[in-house]
Amino acid sequence: MANQEHDLPLYEKVWLKRTFQRVIDTLILFLLLLLLSNRVFSSHNFTFPWLLAFICESWFTFTWIVILNTKWSPAVTITHPDRLLQRVQELPPVDLFVTTADPVLESPIITVNTVLSLLALDYPANKLACYVSDDGCSPLTFYALLEASKFAKFWVPFCKKHNVQVRAPFRYFSDVTINNNEDSLEFKQEWLQVKEMYDNLSRTIEEVTHKTTPLQLDGELAVFSNTEQRNHPSIVKVILENKEGLSDGLPHLIYVSREKRPQYHHNYKAGAMNVLTRVSGLMSNAPFMLNVDCDMVVNNPKIVLHALCILMDSQKGKDVAFVQCFQQFYDGIKDDPFGNQWVASFEYIIRGMAGLQGPFYGGTNTFHRRNTIYGLYPHEIETEIKGKLEDILTQQFGSSKEFINSAVHALGGSVYSANDITPSNFIEAANQVANCDYECGTFWGKKLGWLYGSISEDVPTGLNIQRKGWRSECCTPDPIAFQGCAPRGLLSTVIQQKRWGSGLTVVFFGKHSPLVCMLFGKVQFRAGLSYFWLTNWGLRGAFLVCYVALIAYCMIANTSIFPQGLVLWIAISVFVIYNIHTLSEYLTIGLSITHWWNNQRMCVMRTTTAWFIGFLSAMLKLSRISDTVFEITEKEHTASGADGNNADAGRFTFDESPVFVVGSTILLVHLTAMLIVFLGLQPASIGNGCGVGEMICSTYLVVCYWPYLKGLFSRGKYGIPLSTICMSSVFALVFLHFCTSNIIT
Repeated sequence: MANQEHDLPLYEKVWLKRTFQRVIDTLILFLLLLLLSNRVFSSHNFTFPWLLAFICESWFTFTWIVILNTKWSPAVTITHPDRLLQRVQELPPVDLFVTTADPVLESPIITVNTVLSLLALDYPANKLACYVSDDGCSPLTFYALLEASKFAKFWVPFCKKHNVQVRAPFRYFSDVTINNNEDSLEFKQEWLQVKEMYDNLSRTIEEVTHKTTPLQLDGELAVFSNTEQRNHPSIVKVILENKEGLSDGLPHLIYVSREKRPQYHHNYKAGAMNVLTRVSGLMSNAPFMLNVDCDMVVNNPKIVLHALCILMDSQKGKDVAFVQCFQQFYDGIKDDPFGNQWVASFEYIIRGMAGLQGPFYGGTNTFHRRNTIYGLYPHEIETEIKGKLEDILTQQFGSSKEFINSAVHALGGSVYSANDITPSNFIEAANQVANCDYECGTFWGKKLGWLYGSISEDVPTGLNIQRKGWRSECCTPDPIAFQGCAPRGLLSTVIQQKRWGSGLTVVFFGKHSPLVCMLFGKVQFRAGLSYFWLTNWGLRGAFLVCYVALIAYCMIANTSIFPQGLVLWIAISVFVIYNIHTLSEYLTIGLSITHWWNNQRMCVMRTTTAWFIGFLSAMLKLSRISDTVFEITEKEHTASGADGNNADAGRFTFDESPVFVVGSTILLVHLTAMLIVFLGLQPASIGNGCGVGEMICSTYLVVCYWPYLKGLFSRGKYGIPLSTICMSSVFALVFLHFCTSNIIT
């Protein structure tokens, strides 16, 4: 019986059967192919607009093939932490990485809550080390962590004693109240005491952050007295140290701010992650690493055990490089008005990728094997490589002998004993590997660690790992692993979407594109094809803007790109079936019709604005005309029920961003085109004139852009700025002149 239990897997993978979904997806593809074939065999209707429509529709059909392929075989993983605890005598160390870059856009109190939730994980404290990367080199962030470390001495024992699930204090105290009838007197007293301590901590940090209380740069903070955000030496500080190696103590807590100099490119988040990897390799060298963004708090305190079930499974876990937990959000605005909560995408697209070679690396909520980050292939795990690597490690990993020694241990599969981990002994070496010139002439960012070259560093890094033959897995325990804050306004959303559109376009055309990884690596065909759903976001923006402009041109110039008669009904059928099908998908997972509509309209708006601008930015970068700018998404600190007190919740606000110029131009062009049609100001048609197809598309687009239409007549931050309207009007007039001049007829 004991042997049978020992043979049971630590995790299971179950493929879901969604036959009806497959049938409808295939029907839509069939109808799209019918439309394309009609264009091919209707050469007598050939015009240049007809050719452009054929090219755009071919791209849309290819995109649907990608989506169908990705959704075809969804899978879920089921983990068994109880089996892991029975089977493993000593749990392995795990290093925890938290990244923050701007104390204004990413308030220190948010970072503090994430760190506190990690320190309180249900895992032996002497096996955990938490590293916080502060790319803003902010004394505010360091001071907040110092104060949080004092509070952690009370918070962590409280969580473990009372089995608290949500271990970020701001979430816990906003969701949990004392029950006078059920809770014991001891618990009430402790709860009130710890809550008062957290309120004091929060108040202290907020006062310093908002400069109500001046921050004195002396003592531990003296090192920040002569620093600038982009010009400072490396700073590595041990804030908490579990010197006794107590399993019920507190984990190590280390602050890291890598060196930055104006003459060195700092490579954004990828550079910060590589520094954390080297510093942690020196100090604790855990075989597994978890990285989270500063706003992703722990929602399931046993998540490390769940992830290790996958990574340590003797049968299926050996070739799993990383375990990805879904990004889910707390206190999201009801019905997702800005389309940034991605609930349906996670359910259908990411689960679909999980059924292939595994999900893409999402940049946060991810458990990694250290030796995979160091460039190891799956087959090298079982081989003895320690002796033959030492001669070449210097040119690959850098000149630090201490770090090379730790890398040899990691690549050879050995780990430090918990009692041997003393981070304070490696401060000098850690500062060396955090210097900005340490990577010069090495493989970092090229073949090792997080890859450089794109502001979306996560996708090429994950692709580079999978091209070596590694797999990845989703981890979706109940309750969910992590929760973060989605952008709560339109401005934050478009910044995030523009950054993704730009970075992913660079990946699409780069040496780590899915196509290259399929042809010259070990990324499986269907898995590589699924990556096109992600990496072609910018291209989707370019093709959809072209199609939108083409429809407006046809209405103004009184020509048509849509077929007449029965074939037109095929196009209408695609539109109707697609919308009913997606609506049913949303309703199936418990989302509302309003949620579905918000996501549909935001899909149109972000594709034709943020992704399109991101595409143009990527083209400038690839052409070496200008480099892309990394814009940080603001993280907002909210409590439960905050939406009811926020007048901006769900409302569209605008500024002078180029994204809104594009959106306003598209709206003005189509309003003008519809007005010309209604007033009969079109020229006489030659052949087929503008018909029902163009009017349906234009009307649908204007309905999707309804928030922009309201913005044209609103004032303040809810209105589109006058300068944006004027610029958009000029572009619209130029387009109108272009259409009436019949240049492309």
